[in-house]
Amino acid sequence: MFEFLKSRNNNTSIDTLPVTTDIHSHILPGIDDGSPDIETSLQLVQGIYDLGIRKTVATPHVICDLYRNTPAIINDALQKLAAACITAKINISITAAAEYMLDDYFLQLLKSPAPLLAIHKNLILTEQSFASATDNLHHIAFEMVTLGYRPIMAHPERYHFYHSNYEAYSRLKDMGFLLQINLLSLTGYYGKPVAKAAKYMVANNLADLVGTDMHHFRHLEALKDKKSLHIFDDLLGKKNWNDLDAL
Repeated sequence: MFEFLKSRNNNTSIDTLPVTTDIHSHILPGIDDGSPDIETSLQLVQGIYDLGIRKTVATPHVICDLYRNTPAIINDALQKLAAACITAKINISITAAAEYMLDDYFLQLLKSPAPLLAIHKNLILTEQSFASATDNLHHIAFEMVTLGYRPIMAHPERYHFYHSNYEAYSRLKDMGFLLQINLLSLTGYYGKPVAKAAKYMVANNLADLVGTDMHHFRHLEALKDKKSLHIFDDLLGKKNWNDLDAL
């Protein structure tokens, strides 16, 4: 028990995350299942700032028939939040992209002349349904790479259909996906099978990026928990995570 503390002095205080850039969050107000309003957004932003985050990329969902967020909708919410942060004197850099569900609507967007909203340069954050794997994933990945995008698969450790065969994570990388794990996955927040998969990916150098996937105050409180911070430091502290220019 508490193996993550064995190599550390028990009196060591860890107050920040092992990253200064967050590339996955739902902190924009009122446009998906994340923050419902600007007041909540400001509190979440202040919370991650206190945890050492100095740059955050908001990634609202884009999902067919649920969250058809457009660049205009996303940028409007971004401008409101950025202005509110200036007023509140929170010195954090906030940009926005999207977390694209790999559904039929995404294929329409991919074929559109309008560019997708990127995390950085050509990096595009994608996700699958938690219910089942995407049937045509190879095709979608091929189309994205052909168009010059580098796809990121969000939280693959949370997809239960990969838990019986971890080779699936290597296959995702073979398709061209970078893999992003949620920080809280490492703590058991989403359950033991998810934690086991996340730790496997980190231990085997399959994880390329980490993110808060911040939606609400429960996520923030779990990230601030001292036990969580020690776990992050022990498992992730030896690598320079989320250096987007280095990818």
